[in-house]
Amino acid sequence: MTPRQRYRETLLFGNPDKIPFNPGGPRETTLARWHQEGLPDGVNWYSYLLEVLGIEQEQTQPRVDLGVSFQMIPKFEEKVLEHRNGHYLVRDWMGAITEISDEYDYTYIRQAKDFVTRRWWRFPVTNRDEWEQMKTRYNPHDRRRFPGDFDERCAKLQNRDYVVGLNINGPFWQLREWVGFEALCILMIEESEWVHEMIQFWDEFVTQTLNPILQRVELDYLGISEDMAYKGHSMISPQMCREFLLPSWRRWTKQVKASGCPVVWMDSDGYVGELIPLWIEAGINTELPNEVAAGSDVVEFRNRYGKQMGYIGGIDKRAIAKGGEVMRKEVIHRCSILADGGYIPGCDHGVPPDISWPNFVEYSRLLAQLTGWL
Repeated sequence: MTPRQRYRETLLFGNPDKIPFNPGGPRETTLARWHQEGLPDGVNWYSYLLEVLGIEQEQTQPRVDLGVSFQMIPKFEEKVLEHRNGHYLVRDWMGAITEISDEYDYTYIRQAKDFVTRRWWRFPVTNRDEWEQMKTRYNPHDRRRFPGDFDERCAKLQNRDYVVGLNINGPFWQLREWVGFEALCILMIEESEWVHEMIQFWDEFVTQTLNPILQRVELDYLGISEDMAYKGHSMISPQMCREFLLPSWRRWTKQVKASGCPVVWMDSDGYVGELIPLWIEAGINTELPNEVAAGSDVVEFRNRYGKQMGYIGGIDKRAIAKGGEVMRKEVIHRCSILADGGYIPGCDHGVPPDISWPNFVEYSRLLAQLTGWL
């Protein structure tokens, strides 16, 4: 099978020849540790891992990127406003004023290079006037959203053998970027009409930006990012999710599936058990990363929801760090649902620096054996 066929067959509960091998990816501090423990400098960590494991890397057609932007155009000018007491105060390209330790380059504010704590001081939309200004940056028909050779790229993506998809912000994530988390929760109670207005605007922007893509290319997945759960519960109630968010999820899912895209996945950290029924209702059929420390358990979810939902991730990073029998029991337990289909196992978030290179190799070898690569 090609990687594209294997991905679809796995997540759609088909009959793949083996399961996609996706152990999880490291952040910068993790890589720095691994380079001290046996990972050579100047190599791609994944390619070297395959070499260590004795897995032949699959050769696919040259990859083509769609090159379409769902970000604001134009962006805000990013600049450092202050640098004092070991911290940068930065206005980022999304218009927020954010504080970050000068231990890191301030570009870490908006790039998931590492596990970095930040503090937000102000968001770009605090009143109606700022909202009207923000709307002007999201014209779905702005030619700058699409590369000049967009049609040529789409033509090259026909009959490909690798996976191609798009990731978009869900309404909860996007409004949080505009107004901030606390303000959004307050607005949902005190100014719900405005919240609905912002969501409808984002819903339509995404729909219109997707249209020319879906008319030319059959995607393999659409990823929706929400990050809307804590440990134990969602950030807003399922009832509020139904009122504010479900219509957008349902609309986009219907839109992309009508074009031939078979997989729609939801990305949310935290405990997502009480949200899965809503995602199923929306037509979403895969979710990730299933953080074990927050209570998300792919085995429990499979028992509860059957084949209505597929999963990616779900292996406790803390057990991987411990290695040995603790790791083995964890991996074998989570992979007990592999025979059902609809599961691509891997680390339940970015691979943290407490996971050593030897332990990561040991874990990856077991994962490769269970998914059919060794």
